[in-house]
Amino acid sequence: MKRFTIIGGGVAGLTAAIGLNKIGIQASIFESAKILAGIGAGFGLAANAIQALEYLDLKAGVIPLGHYLENYNILDEQGKILASPETRKISAQYEQDNFAIHRADLHQFLLQQINITDLRLGKRAFKVEEDTAGIAIFFDDGTVHTTDYLIVADGVKSQLRQQLIPDSAPRYAGYTCWRATIDNTHINLKTGFETWGRKGRFGMTPLVGNKIYWYACINAEPNSAQYSNYTIEDLKLNFAHYHDPIPKVLAETKDEQLIWNDIIDIKPLKHLALGNILFIGDAGHATTPNMGQGACQAIEDVAVLVDELKKTKDVTLAFKHFEQRRLKRTRYITETSWTIGKIAQWENPISIMARNTLMTILPEKIKQHQLKTLLGVDFMK
Repeated sequence: MKRFTIIGGGVAGLTAAIGLNKIGIQASIFESAKILAGIGAGFGLAANAIQALEYLDLKAGVIPLGHYLENYNILDEQGKILASPETRKISAQYEQDNFAIHRADLHQFLLQQINITDLRLGKRAFKVEEDTAGIAIFFDDGTVHTTDYLIVADGVKSQLRQQLIPDSAPRYAGYTCWRATIDNTHINLKTGFETWGRKGRFGMTPLVGNKIYWYACINAEPNSAQYSNYTIEDLKLNFAHYHDPIPKVLAETKDEQLIWNDIIDIKPLKHLALGNILFIGDAGHATTPNMGQGACQAIEDVAVLVDELKKTKDVTLAFKHFEQRRLKRTRYITETSWTIGKIAQWENPISIMARNTLMTILPEKIKQHQLKTLLGVDFMK
């Protein structure tokens, strides 16, 4: 029996293990963290991700964990609508809905679907070597594991990807981000939105369990010492003039709830398959979060991979066909998300005025183009 190994126990890696198991392939999973607690906060599961989860027979278990998103408007700092994505219309095309979910909840659900004996924690892979015996994976604890097929799913900072594709180091998007999950009792937020203003962006969405996930992005130098020490009071001062309920959300947040990191992605790769090695999720096509597609594309990856493995016993060929189906779509999302982030983070008042005016007067058909390109295409074809 051929040996399969997955590096990474995040959304991509765990979903891949589940998908492979459903078609009779057992995979060993190695994760660098010593505890899988679902770090991070909330993220979106758009209709395309729900479609992929349905293909993998996981939708029924995930839906109760998500908060239904009827819409997600783009606003200016006074609260005026700049764009109102027609998510309901596109959801009807897919016959799926859009949701927001907490990463820890999804992680817990995925962990419950795997054979826990297949998962090894505290195993950071840093190098691979390939010969006639297979693919040798070297870990920083001094151990070596050999496999026939390797799925690399260890995220944007993957050391294995950077070893095999030296020019794939993460690139900084130009802005840094704070996130938190807080109680919704006093705010009673009903729907999500993202605000574009001259001092940065601020977005929020409800989650199940009467929670709110919020995030704030400010232009900065990478690894900024100033912003690494930012507190809630600093953020309250920065966003003080933004519309309600932004000031109230910050007032409800404690410093210990903050998660801070610079926003990075990787420049689109020329290949996702290198023989018997395959890159999926953020390890293969990390994107900035501006289209809410990071986890969605990882789940799409698994659906397509399983689909290809059902067609042939030649795993190397299945990996190659996966690459052919995924490269164009993931490149589009990475590049479009990068551009949206740059425009959304403009600080020049004249540029902002021109952008906001244009967004207000543009016909909806034009404003919805990117969303339709994303969600209106059947990624399984």
